[in-house]
Amino acid sequence: MFSIKEIKKTALISLWFVFLTFPIMVIKVDPIERIVQWRWENAFYVAIGIFLVRSLIEFFKYRKEKRVSNKEATEGDGLSPIHRIIANPKQRNILVAVVFVAALIYPFIFDTYQTNIMITALMYVVLGLGLNIVVGMAGLLDLGFVAFYAVGAYSYALLNHHFGLGFWAVLPIGGCLAALAGIILGFPVLRLRGDYLAIVTLGFGEIIRLVLENWNEFSMGPSGISNISRPGFFGIEMSLEHSILYLYYIMILFMIITIFIVNRLQDSRLGRAWIALREDEIACQAMGIDKRKTKLVAFSLGAFWAGFVGVIFAAKTTFINPASFTFLESAIILSIVVLGGMGSIVGVILGALILILMPEYLRALSEYRMLAFGGILVAMMVFRPQGLIATIRRTYKFEKK
Repeated sequence: MFSIKEIKKTALISLWFVFLTFPIMVIKVDPIERIVQWRWENAFYVAIGIFLVRSLIEFFKYRKEKRVSNKEATEGDGLSPIHRIIANPKQRNILVAVVFVAALIYPFIFDTYQTNIMITALMYVVLGLGLNIVVGMAGLLDLGFVAFYAVGAYSYALLNHHFGLGFWAVLPIGGCLAALAGIILGFPVLRLRGDYLAIVTLGFGEIIRLVLENWNEFSMGPSGISNISRPGFFGIEMSLEHSILYLYYIMILFMIITIFIVNRLQDSRLGRAWIALREDEIACQAMGIDKRKTKLVAFSLGAFWAGFVGVIFAAKTTFINPASFTFLESAIILSIVVLGGMGSIVGVILGALILILMPEYLRALSEYRMLAFGGILVAMMVFRPQGLIATIRRTYKFEKK
């Protein structure tokens, strides 16, 4: 297994990582003292670390291939432990009940700061599930998803600022306006696919952000909109701590509704049309599926969830400006879908919790956070392109009686 060729290849990969991380890990500029520090020991640590990690990966791949070769593919169902739990109704119900109870008692175990972080994570879970409709199911690479998020947030901010409308009144309005923006985006890109679709949607997201940043009379420009009302509960005045707790349970309820609807959509006729569109657009059209309508529905439904979360984001922060809706937000949401597994609901939930909670709990390593973020995505693309929890494609067997 560990041949001379593999050792050389591993050593070259280690040197390549040292070269890539050299400006971050080795060079440190002190602008106050005007000196440059050379941390050569970091380059040594990177080289050794990458060498050991790749050696372990190759070792486990070798063991897995050996196990598969010794065991016929017909034995067992080929499912991972998580998929087995999901496939078993009794185990699945027990797992869901445990997670639900843990979610309900979470704010009483942890402090307000931890609850606030979890609200953000739940928001990204819903955003990931919304983008999962567009990218995971329909196969439409959307890099401007943050635009619909911004539409929902500014809908609430402006309607609350100018007309005094509350959170619950604007929540459906923000979702519908974002869905309308999704349809407006969908029409020009009906004939596009792949990289061209990604470029156009990226441009759409940047257009929305630049309009919000430069149209001062409409959106208050870069200074943003402040003093946005928090969600109300029958006119009862709540403290900041109680408002965070209230918003947490709103997000729990909203996430449950989203999971239920997305799961039903996945098993519906429309969901199967999206999957057919993702697999082969020409064959899908030949089977009589209206390609135009299917794409527009995917864009509008994905945008609808983004608009909902945008309204919640504005209510949570009580202040928004265009800097909150950059391309990086779209990249993070797309990374959640890719990391978790495109088309997988459980995978998207897990991906959102990992990518949102880990940076918060690893603030001590904030200097290398983006480096670790990029490394995780590269490793996923190389070693597990299907995501953490891949979707199991349905298969049908015809047995002779």
